[in-house]
Amino acid sequence: MADKTFKLEIITPTKVIFNGDVISFSAPGVMGGFQVLFNHAPMLAEIGIGTLKLQEPSGKEIFFATSGGFVDVLNNHVVILAETVERHDEIDQGRAESARDRAKHKLIGKLTENESADTKSALDRAINRIRVAEKR
Repeated sequence: MADKTFKLEIITPTKVIFNGDVISFSAPGVMGGFQVLFNHAPMLAEIGIGTLKLQEPSGKEIFFATSGGFVDVLNNHVVILAETVERHDEIDQGRAESARDRAKHKLIGKLTENESADTKSALDRAINRIRVAEKR
């Protein structure tokens, strides 16, 4: 099975989150979720808020919460350029729940269209972080 691996890099503006060989990788594409396996066709895709999941050669699965970015697939090398990425076991669930509650409370008030969109996005990110954190 080790010969069916490919290189995966997960990069944010501040650091490299993951750099290694994997068997598979799935992401929340803005047009629907997708999975990448060995010898996948070249692809450039936008990802949204959701869960990144990878499977290491050992079979271990690792989950990450992301808020969006891009995935580039070429010649068994995948690069994810993400706005934010948090590994499931590093998410502060209490902080995520507080962010969710703040966003819900703010949505009750009178907001401009832009404020409403930003707050709904913050709520979506917080809910996603909670969901991914629960994969511990």
